This record gives sequence, C-alpha cells and structure tokens, in this order.
Amino acid sequence: MADGERRLPDSSALLAAAPEGVGEGAWIDVIQKMDEVYSDLLQYEVALEEKNAKLEESQGFILSVLTSISDILVVCDRRGHIEEVNRSLEVFTGRASEALRGMPFFELLADPAAVEVARGWFALRGDAPTHDCELALKAADGSAVPVSLNCTPRYSSVGKSLGMVVTGRPVGELRKAYSALRQAHDDLKRTQQQLLHSEKMASLGRLVAGVAHELNNPISFILGNTHALKRYAGRLEEYLAAVHACEQPEVLGELRQRLRIDRILGDLDPLIEGTIEGAERTRDIVDGLKRFSALDREESSRFDLVAVIGRSVTWVCKAAPERFVVDVRLPAELPVIGSSGQMQQVVMNLVQNASDATAGQDTARLQIDGTIEDGDVVVRFHDNGPGIDARHLPHIFDPFFTTKPVGSGTGLGLSISYGIVERHGGGLAAGNHPGGGAEFVLRLPWADGARRV
Repeated sequence: MADGERRLPDSSALLAAAPEGVGEGAWIDVIQKMDEVYSDLLQYEVALEEKNAKLEESQGFILSVLTSISDILVVCDRRGHIEEVNRSLEVFTGRASEALRGMPFFELLADPAAVEVARGWFALRGDAPTHDCELALKAADGSAVPVSLNCTPRYSSVGKSLGMVVTGRPVGELRKAYSALRQAHDDLKRTQQQLLHSEKMASLGRLVAGVAHELNNPISFILGNTHALKRYAGRLEEYLAAVHACEQPEVLGELRQRLRIDRILGDLDPLIEGTIEGAERTRDIVDGLKRFSALDREESSRFDLVAVIGRSVTWVCKAAPERFVVDVRLPAELPVIGSSGQMQQVVMNLVQNASDATAGQDTARLQIDGTIEDGDVVVRFHDNGPGIDARHLPHIFDPFFTTKPVGSGTGLGLSISYGIVERHGGGLAAGNHPGGGAEFVLRLPWADGARRV
C-alpha cells in the first residue's frame, strides 16, 4: 500500500475480535456505523483538500494583483500598524516587505504635520474615507516626496472595523499624467480645428467660379462708371479751361452745348452713387468670403439666418449646373444667436450636397422651407434626388463617411456641420421625404423665443 493511502478496517477481522457477551447483530451495527463515519471523514478530507487548493489559488491571484499595482498600497490595522504592503511601496521606501510589516504607518511619513493628519485617519471615529490628501513620504534616498493618498476603512464580514487601506501615487507622476492628458486634449482640439478649416477651404474652392461671377457684376458696373467719369472729366477740364481764359459768353455757351456739360452734371450723381453701390456690394462679398474662410474664433452674436441662407444659395447656384433650381420659402427674418460664418458653412454644405445628389435628374430641384416651431427655428432642405440608402442613414454624420466617388468628397462635410449645429444648441437630422428624395432638417434656438414665451 502506498504511503498516505487509507483503507477501511477489515470487517471480518473486527467480528473475530468481538468481545464475549456481545451479540453478533449488535457488533455488526457498530461496524456499519464505523464504516459510515470513516467514509464521511474521507469525504471531508477530500473537500478540505479541494478548498485548500482553491484558497492557495486565490492567495496567488491576490499576490499577483498586489505585485502588479503600480500605486503604493498599505494595509494597516486599527492602530495604524502595517499588515501588508505591495511591491511598489518596497521600491519606493527601499525596504523589504518583512521589514515593513508590523511597523507603524506613521514612520513612513516625512514630517510631523503629515503624521498628525495620518493619525486622524486612525482615530476612534475615523471611519470616513479620505481622498487625494497630499502628504510627504520618505523615499528610498531619504528625500521627502509628496504623495497623493487615499485612505479607505476596511471591515470584517460582521461590520467590525479592522483598520485602513491606504493607496497613493507620487504627485510628480500625477502631474505628468495630467500634463500629458492636457497636451493630448490640446492636440485633439487643434486637429479638429484644422479639419474644420480644411473642409471649409474645400467648400470655398468648389465655389470659386460662383463667387467670381458674383463679383464680376459689381466690378463691371464700377468699371463702366469709371470710364464714363473719365470721359466726363476730360470735357469738364476743357470747359473749365475756357472759363478761366475768360472767353466770351457766346463762346462759352456754344462750348457748353457742344460738350454737353448740362448732361454731364445731371449724370454725375447717378454715376457716383452707382459706383459706391457697386463698391459696397464688392466689399460685402469679400467680407463674406473673409468671414467664411477665416479660422473660427468662437464668436457669438445675433444674425439673420434668412440672409445667410440667401447668400449661401447664391454662391452654390453660381457654380452649380443651370438645371439645379432652388426654391426658397422663408419668412422675412429668422434671428438666431451664434457664428454666421459657421452657419453659412453648414447651409452651403447642405445645398452643395443637394446639388450633387440631384446631378442625375433632368430637373434638379431643392426646396428650402423655414418656420418657427416650439421656440426653435426649423429649416427643411428637401431635394428630388434618389434619397439616402437605408443602410447609410445611421452613418450619414460619421466622420469620413461618404458615398461619393474617391476624390469627390472628404466625408467630413456633414460630420463637421453636425458638430457646428450641436455647439449652437440645435440639431441636424437626415432622412428620406415621404414624397421622395432626401430631407435634412436644421433646428436652432430662436433668438426671440425667450422674450415671447
């Protein structure tokens, strides 16, 4: 029989050894009870061995976790004596766990003020957790290192206080982590602004032809008026030279009639006013381009969405095919608060997308309706294109998602537009119109809504 192997007693041997005067039946009952007890003992032993294996496995798991924790961890009893530590504290203090166990936690602190604070944690009524308490601990090189500590009470299964669990991390590491997080956030914001500006420049590039045509009219008007004024200046110069030469009234009258001085004087005001009007129109167009192309400055002011939509439609239509017709049905004014340049980018993107979506139609059409609903400005853009595929609807506002051919779109227009509208406190939704085609719904807070509720 191998060492440690157990075997039940031989029942025949027990019967042979039965004491005199004891009946065989009674002795058999005793033997059966012994067999049952022995069997139970064997089962208990097996169960105990299994539980012991699980306990060792749990202890190994806990030890691996404690070893892997990068933060300092100290388990203390109610008096503040250390019961368990992890590897990080050993490295920090330069002491082995055997040397740390049993010593007061307060001996790890670098100054009396820190000791007083820590003693408060272990006071009789100190059962409240403490978070982000900065105390100086003695490092392995003897220096005092600020550590951000968290102290949490621990209890037994019946709710009895057993002591405290103290965790912490050197403040220098936290500051490095915060600095890295802040840097990553700043980089992300810069990248977002760059993407926004890049998409804006791409939209502006598509509209160059339309803007050039829009600028051509007032510039041509100014140029024509300037040539007329130049001719009139020559005639006036000739007439004034005769006046300064003291010519006879008859000669001056004939010269005045031949040079049509009276007609020139009558034309001067309209020519000058027309030139000023053309120059102001050119200035407005250029100013709109500058606002649209400039980097956003988080400006927020009251503006009329109707004017923004009108300007956007004009620019897009100048560069769109002639068959693309936009039917605008808006009230006289739709005041909102925010950045007119950013909102113009949104509207231009929606109109441009409608132009692209209806490119295959014989009569490409976009209908823009605007109303006030529940204190919001609501503008609907409904085109007569093929609509949006159902499988694309959930992703229509995802960054870089596009159904256009490669090289025809960045996939950022609708995503950026969605973000702009959200920052203005509104919403942008996409769907298919019951009558066919796609419909985008732009919703923004009405600037006059608060006063009229």
